[in-house]
Amino acid sequence: MAEATTRIEGEFDYIVVGAGSAGCVLANRLSADPKARVLVLEAGGRDDWIWFHIPVGYLFAIGNPRSDWMFETEAEPGLNGRKLKYPRGKVIGGSSAINAMISMRGQAADYDHWRQLGLTGWGWDDVAPVFRALDDHFLGETEHHGAGGEWRVEAPRVRWAVLDAIARAAVEMGVPATADFNTGDNEGVGVFHVNQKRGLRWSAAKAFLTPALSRPNLRLETGVLVEKVVFEAGRATAVRFRRGGQVFEARARGEVILSAGSVGSTQILQLSGVGPGDWLAEAGAPVVVDRQGVGRNLQDHLQQRAIYRVRGVPTLNGRYHNLITRGLMGAEYALFRTGPLTMAPSQLGIFTRSSPEHERPNIQFHVQPLSLDRFGDPLHRFAAVTVAPCNLRPTSRGTIRLRSADPAAAPVIAPNYLATDADRRVAADAIGVTRRLMGQPALKPYSPEEYLPGPAVGDDPDSLARAAGDIGTTIFHPVGVTKMGLASDPLAVVDARLRVMGVEALRVIDASVMPTITSGNTNTPTIMIAEKGARMVLEDGR
Repeated sequence: MAEATTRIEGEFDYIVVGAGSAGCVLANRLSADPKARVLVLEAGGRDDWIWFHIPVGYLFAIGNPRSDWMFETEAEPGLNGRKLKYPRGKVIGGSSAINAMISMRGQAADYDHWRQLGLTGWGWDDVAPVFRALDDHFLGETEHHGAGGEWRVEAPRVRWAVLDAIARAAVEMGVPATADFNTGDNEGVGVFHVNQKRGLRWSAAKAFLTPALSRPNLRLETGVLVEKVVFEAGRATAVRFRRGGQVFEARARGEVILSAGSVGSTQILQLSGVGPGDWLAEAGAPVVVDRQGVGRNLQDHLQQRAIYRVRGVPTLNGRYHNLITRGLMGAEYALFRTGPLTMAPSQLGIFTRSSPEHERPNIQFHVQPLSLDRFGDPLHRFAAVTVAPCNLRPTSRGTIRLRSADPAAAPVIAPNYLATDADRRVAADAIGVTRRLMGQPALKPYSPEEYLPGPAVGDDPDSLARAAGDIGTTIFHPVGVTKMGLASDPLAVVDARLRVMGVEALRVIDASVMPTITSGNTNTPTIMIAEKGARMVLEDGR
């Protein structure tokens, strides 16, 4: 017998599925018109836990079912059969509530490539003003940055002598120093700017959603599990969701917008019958539109987490495990909102080339004054730094697909890391660059000693590629699985205005629409995509 469905009263002009980085922006922009009725559906809860706000809380939020979907990849051949944890934020603000807080736009050439694919309006000259308009940047009004926007960017509030030494080592290796990675050319070494405000994490929920919740035309429902988008005569007309054992249906007289992230939006599309027909049939889902690209083209940044023991210089490992210094860290934060509790996972960045033939930087280092086996695990009890390069533009492509037609079942996530010769070479070369970096004179006072991948790993390409598979791990940037493209592209899912092809009144607006991954952390580009997407929705509705 079919379950009874409760219909939410009235109709909505817009139903936004997901209150993550993109959904928060959409909620704010679409509800700015008091005549528009907006419903936001979020699977997670409110950000009412202290570790959503103290920056170092990522250590406790990642791997915690309160805040993380707790996804896991399939066993990855390129990682020598290992499975990886695949964190995704499960709270208003989404992954911006648990991520690294790094403000990074990518490279101008990333977006110019999108334009060259035929995606009008997505070149660097088109998106740079959007980034600037969103900014509330500590540098103020400059050529590249703005002030007064909602997306706060600040300088880090802690420094580590060991990271200053690594920065000097990078310069000794030939990498130029830079004060700003967000000018369109991010080559160089410097500190990461962060999405914080006066020493507190500045998530998309704080920036965009919470200020709008007082509007009577904006309704937020949390703790819901979306089952599917309902179609009538090829048009998205409703969203069906479950909460507390009861099934609800919300009707849309305007548009349904999926902003549930690369994993969530893909899963909901497939549950709704939009995706590769053979995949849907295997999972027991209906086929409304056979769209082969839904769940394909998965791209992610894979980092090689090299760890080096150091001597004679403090790292977070030692400060955390010492009760006195741990107490002092807490006192510094309470009194001044400075110190290690304000730190992003990575404070120092290096953008450079893994080998000379690359025209622009193709690897990014995240350098951390700490070490652990994986996020969610305890810090090591010895002094160490993590020096982790990632391939900025991988050529490997993975998939996300339904495990079953049960909306509560986690999807099958298969990133297919290191599947191409090109990616294996970049990974191997990146470990070689790491070793050169850590062997520079600036670091000799601290006697760096390689802990991972370890001195037993040789410098030949085969040994390094094998080691990359052993120490490689996601840097949490899945994109591309509902990519933008032209109608002639068989894997395109949405057009340049983010409308799902083959149906009406349905868009995807989040990181999953990127046709190719940006050269750096992906949260700020996702905020930009949402801002542009909101403008498109409003323009097309006039």
